[in-house]
Amino acid sequence: MAEPPVARHYARADLFEAILAALERSGKDIHALTPADLAPVDEFHVRGREASEELARLCGVRRGKTVLDVGCGLGGSARYLAAEFGCQVTGIDLTGDYCRVGTLLNERLGLDGLVTLRQGSALDMPFPDASFDVAWTEHAQMNIADKARLYGEIARVLKPGGRLAFHDILAGTSGPPHFPVPWAEDPSISHLIAPAALRRLLDAQGLAIVHWDEVSERARAWYQRALERIQKHGQPPLGFHLLMGQTARAKLENALRNTAEGRIAFVQAVLEKPLDKPS
Repeated sequence: MAEPPVARHYARADLFEAILAALERSGKDIHALTPADLAPVDEFHVRGREASEELARLCGVRRGKTVLDVGCGLGGSARYLAAEFGCQVTGIDLTGDYCRVGTLLNERLGLDGLVTLRQGSALDMPFPDASFDVAWTEHAQMNIADKARLYGEIARVLKPGGRLAFHDILAGTSGPPHFPVPWAEDPSISHLIAPAALRRLLDAQGLAIVHWDEVSERARAWYQRALERIQKHGQPPLGFHLLMGQTARAKLENALRNTAEGRIAFVQAVLEKPLDKPS
């Protein structure tokens, strides 16, 4: 079966070796790693660990919760939730290289008992109904055209009273984005939805908004600082450029331009699946 275009966009066969080499150049002991050591590369979303910490607070993540990370990438957020809160986390991602490398990183950090990463489609998830307390997703839905099916699947696998927590890039009001961007070299695999349309879609799935906050200015400032650091010091050994390839700089520059021009927007949100009605 041919590899889907989205998976091809993110795939890199030598990624594990590249990450270990970058960690060593950064002065890290690759035999005694922590989730924080990996955060510069494996939380592949705007504002990295800071955004994950914010989302966890907003969602009320607690010890013992079962979490599904939809579009988990290398598993950075999953490892953070497992290490920080003791959650049992399952990640699913379309890109096989990410799941393979993430599993090797779980083993190195001793988190393979709490974190499991599975290759698969978020549109047809191999989990029973009402399996998870929390569905978590950061910067994944931009590559998914069938958003009704995506959020329908998320609602299906959530337990009654469970929560969806997301930090995502949505469509802005000033026209289509400039490409390339971190999630797509061109428009063919970019599927942005406007915030109002997303709210209607989530409501149709029976998910009630607990928290909704546009955080575009925080994203713009983060992109600006990242590019200023690169301009001054060059790329660090360990960073998102390992995942973005040769067009990494252009992708960041366009992401900043798109945010500043209002072509993309950033939202953090928490929604809740209603409790079952008494019979």
